[in-house]
Amino acid sequence: MKTFLLTLRSLVYGGAFLALFAGWLPLRFFARHAQWPAAWAAPQFGGAVLVALGAITMLACVWIFISRGRGTPAPFDPPVKFVRRGLYKWVRNPMYLGLLAFVGGEGLFLRSGDIGVYWVCLVCSLHLLVVLYEENALRRQFGAMYEDYKRDVSRWLPRKPKPMLQTVAPFEHRR
Repeated sequence: MKTFLLTLRSLVYGGAFLALFAGWLPLRFFARHAQWPAAWAAPQFGGAVLVALGAITMLACVWIFISRGRGTPAPFDPPVKFVRRGLYKWVRNPMYLGLLAFVGGEGLFLRSGDIGVYWVCLVCSLHLLVVLYEENALRRQFGAMYEDYKRDVSRWLPRKPKPMLQTVAPFEHRR
């Protein structure tokens, strides 16, 4: 029952976040009409692929937060356990990268330069949010564990994960 409620909260918070930043804002204010010729079909196909990859990435991150972190993606209801699995082994902010892929794909699919401008503003805003708020909050909550993670995993550019150190049992006296 506890996991069900956590899943429900995560889907509501994540859905609201996605609806606001990837749905309502760009479609309401920026996508009034296509801004380049319909003959350019390749960007539309690429946009659809990016939207799908972004959505899958965000759902995978929400699931990791639920199953491993025992929390939601919302800052007011965060995971209680540190998450360093799944996509979080490759990059520290995969959920935001998923959002950026989704919005960028939306701009390509709708052939909207205005959504491209929104995307750039979103990149800048998310970077400031991560640097000025989230990293400090995670450092306070998880301490040295987060510092090690920060040293090993890139903030924005995915790279091959470093192997996690295994905890070694203390030396036992032999007779």
